[in-house]
Amino acid sequence: MKKFLKSLFQSQIIGPFAAAMVVAILVALTTERFLEVNNLGNLALQISIVSLMAIGSTIVILTGGIDLSPGSMIALLTMVFAICIKFGHISLPIAIFLILLLGSFLGGINGFLTAYVRIPSFITTLAGLSAYRGIAFMFNNGSPIFSVSDSLDRLFYFKFFGIPMPFFYVVFFFALASFVMRYTRLGRHIYAVGGNAAASKLSGINVEQTQVFAFAIAGFMAAVASILMAARLNSGSPNYGVGMELQAIAAAVIGGASLSGGRGNIISTLFGALTIVVVQNGLNLNAVPTSLQNIIIGLIILLAVVIDMWREEIGLVFRRLIPSRNP
Repeated sequence: MKKFLKSLFQSQIIGPFAAAMVVAILVALTTERFLEVNNLGNLALQISIVSLMAIGSTIVILTGGIDLSPGSMIALLTMVFAICIKFGHISLPIAIFLILLLGSFLGGINGFLTAYVRIPSFITTLAGLSAYRGIAFMFNNGSPIFSVSDSLDRLFYFKFFGIPMPFFYVVFFFALASFVMRYTRLGRHIYAVGGNAAASKLSGINVEQTQVFAFAIAGFMAAVASILMAARLNSGSPNYGVGMELQAIAAAVIGGASLSGGRGNIISTLFGALTIVVVQNGLNLNAVPTSLQNIIIGLIILLAVVIDMWREEIGLVFRRLIPSRNP
């Protein structure tokens, strides 16, 4: 039991999990509506989109990069998705395939410019944040496209054994991403590149190719999120996804991913996303003005970054406060 408890408290998951539970308890104490079935159902649907985006953001951060573009990708991809189905009369499976391919391509562009042209990822994806949303406004005269297809409802709202489909999407993609990062060569290379790119190159790892793959995965996950966004609202809009890239990054950092790269856990990112979404839900239930919500979310992101930058010092303080006992 002692060994189990020790391994539990040393796990990368316990911190983000505890943070998510504390936030949920605090929100539940401030409003009775939080624990209502309808609210919890909406919360589960909301977290699916943010958490899936956060998978890609986490993988990019693990390489030592940053991706500011997925929110704008959602705007562009939902517009293309809506146009393909409503105006192009393309079948839903083919449209989904095209959007996943396009998302991977856009992410690959970010990765190529970062890895081979050697533009810092912050600048590359900042340009993407502006450019992708700008391209989205070029479609349909910048107007949203509503009532895309009745078949989209089944992608998001259909229930299997009483459980909404987004739950299965989240379980599948987090399990797949966790497996890839833990048991495959690509996952090991991503951690190695983020830990020390120069040493990785000397050990025979293709650093540039690994970075491109990481950004392509992020683009793919943004495409998955955009499909769910379009299915949830049965529409595409150049205004979708505003600020979601910051939520995804915050989810990764709250989940323990280091902005310097090489350290993080995919499953922990899920609890980071849960924390962000629960905070937003609590603010909405308590009728907090949008302006103040933005300030609070900004402070949470700042706090997450501060914790990341001072992680070792904070850990040292706790080790001094709770000294380990030798057997």
